[in-house]
Amino acid sequence: MAALKPKPGADLRDAGVVSVGDGEGTEDIKMAVYSHGQPTPSLRDAKLGRPMVIEIIEKNFEYLKREKTSNIYGTLLLGTTAALSGVTANFIFRYCFKVKYDALKTYASLTTLPFLSSVVTYKLFVTDALYSDNISKENCVLRSSLVGVACGVLYPSALAFSKNGRLAVKYHTVPLPPKGRVLLHWLLLSQTEMKAMAVPLLFQISYGVFNGLRQYAIYERALEKAVPED
Repeated sequence: MAALKPKPGADLRDAGVVSVGDGEGTEDIKMAVYSHGQPTPSLRDAKLGRPMVIEIIEKNFEYLKREKTSNIYGTLLLGTTAALSGVTANFIFRYCFKVKYDALKTYASLTTLPFLSSVVTYKLFVTDALYSDNISKENCVLRSSLVGVACGVLYPSALAFSKNGRLAVKYHTVPLPPKGRVLLHWLLLSQTEMKAMAVPLLFQISYGVFNGLRQYAIYERALEKAVPED
């Protein structure tokens, strides 16, 4: 009996290559070598694209860090202007009521409280609302101006008026008001000096508009970085 001879192509089938014909053996071998010796195109593209993705993410993180620092500086500068308005209001009302006592205490409170109120209020009503995508550009500018007026002029003026008015009554530096006309008496007493607060008022409105426009521009740039164009 003749010995059994292995069929041609049996070794190729054992290697995992299906032979289509006698003339295609070379192509099958090349396919097998390519599939087992080299990565597929999709894996190769993924390996090449991974460093690019990491680089883009790192750039976005650096950009967001710079924008966050810029936002913090703008908010702190707004608080600083409110603190300066508090110092101005305290000086005006102390001069108006002829108060010469507890200077350190009144100046400390008139500097700290307007600063903190401006920073916290601006963050809540402007920065957080803007990044929650709840306000428009006009609304952002309006809110920024209102925060500047309320926390940088009205609140320091009222605080300085109340603190120095109490000191004036306590140390009898000004005539006491008649009964039933207390508020009118104090307003008439300080109306001339209160006109000087028009300067901080105009400054707070101008800076509020500027800071609102600047904040919205930073927000738009952050959106463009976060959502790249196709």
